[in-house]
Amino acid sequence: MTTSLDHQPGFRNHFASEALPGALPEGQNSPQRCPYGLYAEQLSGSAFTAPRSHNLRSWLYRIRPSVAQSAYEPLDAGRVATAPPARPAADPNQMRWDPLPLPEAPTDFLDGLLTVAVNGDAATQTGCGVHLFACNRDMTGRFFYDADGELLIVPQLGALRLRTEFGELEIGGGEIAVIPRGVKFQVRLAQGAEQARGYVCENYGSPFELPGLGPIGANGLANPRDFLAPVAAYEEVEGDIELVAKFSGRFWRTRLDHSPLNVVAWHGNYAPYKYDLANFNTVNTVSFDHPDPSIFTVLTSPSDTAGTANLDFVIFPPRWMVAEDTFRPPYFHRNLMSEFMGLIHGEYDAKAEGFLPGGASLHNAMSPHGPDAETFDKATHAELEPRYQGDTLAFMFESRYVFQPTETALAADFRQRDYVDVWQGLASHFDPDKR
Repeated sequence: MTTSLDHQPGFRNHFASEALPGALPEGQNSPQRCPYGLYAEQLSGSAFTAPRSHNLRSWLYRIRPSVAQSAYEPLDAGRVATAPPARPAADPNQMRWDPLPLPEAPTDFLDGLLTVAVNGDAATQTGCGVHLFACNRDMTGRFFYDADGELLIVPQLGALRLRTEFGELEIGGGEIAVIPRGVKFQVRLAQGAEQARGYVCENYGSPFELPGLGPIGANGLANPRDFLAPVAAYEEVEGDIELVAKFSGRFWRTRLDHSPLNVVAWHGNYAPYKYDLANFNTVNTVSFDHPDPSIFTVLTSPSDTAGTANLDFVIFPPRWMVAEDTFRPPYFHRNLMSEFMGLIHGEYDAKAEGFLPGGASLHNAMSPHGPDAETFDKATHAELEPRYQGDTLAFMFESRYVFQPTETALAADFRQRDYVDVWQGLASHFDPDKR
């Protein structure tokens, strides 16, 4: 079950949820004796003295406190990397990958992660990491939290059941979920799903919030009321439980004799949430030319430079194309920002072929990119009548920092090493005697 996050600067509203009546203490956060013999524990997602509009914290009332665990010990991080990389591998070449192959052996969400690129520095809370995931089994007896950043999960194939300290969220293709930094959770396949695949953005910087609307006004883009948080739920399970932590770029594990999903009630504004991208109110031109693609921003992680994001999450959803006397696909472009793009379903209107659902592309800062030769030829000869751009959903992680591809991603069999060839057919049409 979920409840609306509704509104507040930064869009996270304060609200409360309890799985047992009266489990939330009345009048104070940490009474001498909590209802039902629970422990009070605060989870802070910002500095204590952050401005009220961006101060993030929740109080959790749980059966056992989080500190009741064994000592941490190192764990192999597998194919997961963190910024900064030991050997920076960024170069200006455009890159593209086919979908991450689905696993044949039993693989859960954590073991199915593969880092494609990172930027910034997790230790200084700047930049992000971009991962792919593919899994075919539940996490059972195993839980995870990320101390390095919040996780934006974008399923492409199948559906996931996210079991968190705050309750459960279920997401499928066309939906996203955000798990805040430090929140413990477990990923299982949704009922009926045999496998799942998708993308994960690990945001090291300031937490995601809704972008400002500026001259757009009060309405448009993502509506705060459509972001949903889980309703409190708990499990009182004992046994040998593994809790994996991502901390300072490494994986660690600790043992518990109980499930960490033992929160009976909670209140605050620091909680997991989900959003259905179909609720995004697209804004577009009704005359000529292209508005900037910032009009497609769902969530943003601001940086210390006004108007320049640490990280933007941008989507390209179904929409009407009506611009007059205008080349309608995304134009040829060089950008200060670096762009990692993925495709959830359908076709992306700037690519004729080769960009597949589950695939990805990377265009780093100032590297030229744009429509391939076939798309350019088709678009320049198209009848410019109103057309619905349907059956498509692409997205972009856009950052002020250059993405450093990992050695694993560069060497992957599913990397398209001939990607640059898609632009080789762009011949000269210049004729100085014919305007």
